[in-house]
Amino acid sequence: MSDKTYDTNASPQEKAILVSLVTSSVKRGSADPELSLGELVALAETAGVEVLTTITQNKESADSKWFIGKGKVEELKAVADEMGATTAIFDQELSGAQVRNLGETLDLKIIDRTQLILDIFAQRANTREGIIQVELAQLSYLLPRLSGQGKNLSRLGGGIGTRGPGESKLETDRRHIRDRISDLKGVLEEVVRHRKLHRERRRKAGVTQVALVGYTNAGKSTLLRELTEADVYVENQLFATLDPTSRTLELPNGREVILTDTVGFIQNLPHDLVAAFRATLEEVNEADLVLHVVDSSSPMRDEQISVVGQIMDELGASGKPSITVYNKKDRCEDASGLLRSSGGDSLLISAYDRQDLEQLLLLIQDKLTGDTKTFALPAERGDLIALAYRSGEVLSQEVDGELLRLTVQLSKQDYEVNGRRLEEYVD
Repeated sequence: MSDKTYDTNASPQEKAILVSLVTSSVKRGSADPELSLGELVALAETAGVEVLTTITQNKESADSKWFIGKGKVEELKAVADEMGATTAIFDQELSGAQVRNLGETLDLKIIDRTQLILDIFAQRANTREGIIQVELAQLSYLLPRLSGQGKNLSRLGGGIGTRGPGESKLETDRRHIRDRISDLKGVLEEVVRHRKLHRERRRKAGVTQVALVGYTNAGKSTLLRELTEADVYVENQLFATLDPTSRTLELPNGREVILTDTVGFIQNLPHDLVAAFRATLEEVNEADLVLHVVDSSSPMRDEQISVVGQIMDELGASGKPSITVYNKKDRCEDASGLLRSSGGDSLLISAYDRQDLEQLLLLIQDKLTGDTKTFALPAERGDLIALAYRSGEVLSQEVDGELLRLTVQLSKQDYEVNGRRLEEYVD
């Protein structure tokens, strides 16, 4: 059997009809189905698909066989035939049986929102770790749906839904795929172990870490580039950044911290993807400060803030010290009232405005820096002296008999974790 590589980008551009099911439970929820469908259009375009039209079905609940109901499927088929569609993309997750039934009746490739997001991640993954994480997520998602994928995989021989693991792996038996999933999990466990060691080394070295989190396309990578002059990919599209990037950031007082850009979040982010990327996202847990970057101009701003909060809860990082950075102020129509309603530590900026960035740096510095204290430590207590150095920046030291007086500009996070033992030695 020859080992050949095929260029899936050589396939003709796929033409898709986007479909959304609005159920009673969706109507009662907080999310706006029209905005969600608009986001699906952006996702499809990011994946390189030509969007022909969108169709919405209002129904009490999803049809177990046809998802949108038999009558709506027939209407969809007529529209697809008339417009020359090759693909139908659904805004909700489909079961394997629904994919099979819809594919046989419509004679189209059937893709759901989760599979589309996974496909975009497959396009964006550049590092070995990122590629492994995406493959694990795709295989975990597709394993219970293999019975519905046969026709999908054979229709066009490429394009969305077939990137990453590829056709050959997905058409093998379930046992082989389970073995592959087990192997990938083993590799990622080794990644987790290495990341933990690196984090421990950074912590022992007193390195302060700041993490950028936020909804996809909120401007995190732009902010990283403008603050640190990092050579990172910046584009006005969803999931422009997949692999995390860390750069040194100098604060106004001369202190250096590590600023890390993380993958953007999105509503209904596939659970398999969150699980696969947990090793990467756990960097947020180790951060001393989180910058939550928000697209202040987005009509879905509040929903996006909520989505990020939910994922942060899932990662166990919701209690971290944080600053909400409302970006793109030049496009924000309600800028004056935004900060009044947000509360807490927040700032409205444009990532391209130097004065705004200087304000942000001062706020970061203030959040990371505690009081200045002087400790009178027994000179023979090397453990306490080392603890003082780990708790902040030592500004001066003076020998006074058997005591060593250290004046320390405290780091709030480090002092809370390590320095409380020094309280009795405050001079």
